[in-house]
Amino acid sequence: MKPEENTIVMKPILVLGGGIAGVTSALELAEAGKQVILVEKSAYLGGNVLRMHNYFPKLCPPACGMEINFRRIRSNPRIKVMTHSELVDISGEKGSFVATVKREKQFVNDFCTSCGECLEVCPVERPDAFNYNFGMTKAVFRPLPLSYPQKFTIDPAACLGASCSKCVEVCAYDAIDLNSIEEIIKLDVHSVIIATGWNANNADSIAGLNYSKSPDIVTNVEFERLLSVSGPNKGVLLRPSDGEVPKSLAFVQCAGSRDRNYLPYCSAVCCSASLKHALNITERLPDAKVSVFYIDLRVTGRNEDFLKRVEATERIHLVKGKVAKVEVDTESDKLIVIAEDIASGRKVRELFDMVVLATGIIPANGVAGMQKNPDGFYSAQQEEGIIVSACAKKPMDVSASVKDATAAALKAMKI
Repeated sequence: MKPEENTIVMKPILVLGGGIAGVTSALELAEAGKQVILVEKSAYLGGNVLRMHNYFPKLCPPACGMEINFRRIRSNPRIKVMTHSELVDISGEKGSFVATVKREKQFVNDFCTSCGECLEVCPVERPDAFNYNFGMTKAVFRPLPLSYPQKFTIDPAACLGASCSKCVEVCAYDAIDLNSIEEIIKLDVHSVIIATGWNANNADSIAGLNYSKSPDIVTNVEFERLLSVSGPNKGVLLRPSDGEVPKSLAFVQCAGSRDRNYLPYCSAVCCSASLKHALNITERLPDAKVSVFYIDLRVTGRNEDFLKRVEATERIHLVKGKVAKVEVDTESDKLIVIAEDIASGRKVRELFDMVVLATGIIPANGVAGMQKNPDGFYSAQQEEGIIVSACAKKPMDVSASVKDATAAALKAMKI
């Protein structure tokens, strides 16, 4: 018997979630010789990282790493990418799982060259969900030039459907099919990595902070897009209400976090993110003043460098004290932040042009039948053969997520 005749071929490994963790696991597996199926429910890979302006500790934009990762995916035939897809059921056991995946209608297929002809003739606009509804896009769109797969997608909720075929008429590559149907696909896989990531907590639910009362009260993830060069203002920070450059900004830490009424846990990344934002503002807006209201500044490792830099910056004021309320001043259209200042032992009431709420993160979930911990994240202890990775199991920053995703890939291979 020849040696190769006795070789056991392992089934593909299923990776759920196309954010930084899922992409990392898929690449590590594929480059180790394993077949991978990467399933992502949105139209593109990259997840929350792709929406960031930059991330710590290096303060580099997401294009630095994600473009390289996308190139690695394109050049690796062992990775099958399924976007617009979602797991609806899984059965079986380690080494032999059957995953049922629902794939939404594929209005734009892989013949698309991103030429943009369809964009020119599309008559319908929709709120720009990628930019948290700051601005509008056409019903056919790409979230940003870096997006992967590098093709347009169509929002079925906004598209006029069969009554509008202008995009079909101008497409020279037969890349648009408005009659596409939903598919249910059965996948026979060896093991499963859950990397479904996180969502931002709902700021509307936090009493007293009045998120919905003013467009100038934004969340930390929305602020990322307002700073980003790929964002709605192309990197120019402007107040959403009037398009003016803000001269004073307040960051409200633990907005709903570490609070038994909302999120009892710390989201691990908010302090470093706000310190990063404060430094970004002082570099971009030399005249702007920044105040950071915090309970504790939880930064560790290399992220302590942010704190040292912030403390050395005169235009950044660190206030240890919890914000009780944010109000709109009707006379000036500015925002009133009411908080305690523990160091001085007094109550403060200050006016700001913008307020940024560090709302914390919650698990994206979406996979039925999984065990969860008390905070709603997936427990690390699942059926053998199912590995939970990165922010699907607890809050992590990008660096920690990449490390954990690499470990998840190794675990999947060892099963």
